[in-house]
Amino acid sequence: MLAATQRLRRSNDFAAAIRGGRRAGRGTLVVHLLIEEPAFASTARAGFVVSKAVGNAVTRNEVKRRLRHLVRPLLDDLPAGASLVVRALPPSAAAPFAVLAADLESALAAARRPRRPR
Repeated sequence: MLAATQRLRRSNDFAAAIRGGRRAGRGTLVVHLLIEEPAFASTARAGFVVSKAVGNAVTRNEVKRRLRHLVRPLLDDLPAGASLVVRALPPSAAAPFAVLAADLESALAAARRPRRPR
């Protein structure tokens, strides 16, 4: 489990990260990362979106547990006040743990990369 201070709970927080954050997708998931510096935040926070398209309730909960386990150590590398939303895609239900880990790390690295000038 993630600590209470590390979890996104309110729909406004999810919406802010999805609308205002950087997005990077891979085969099994999409990552939305919003980096902001509020004065009250002491740590980065994460939330997960696993829709019914992924599978039944048992499958969705398994995917959430695996993603939580993978995200927990990555939150320490993010700046305080960052909001991370991980959205699981349907292929994540059948993906091995190593593939989920690789996709998550790759997507997070891409979301943290600065934008190229146009």
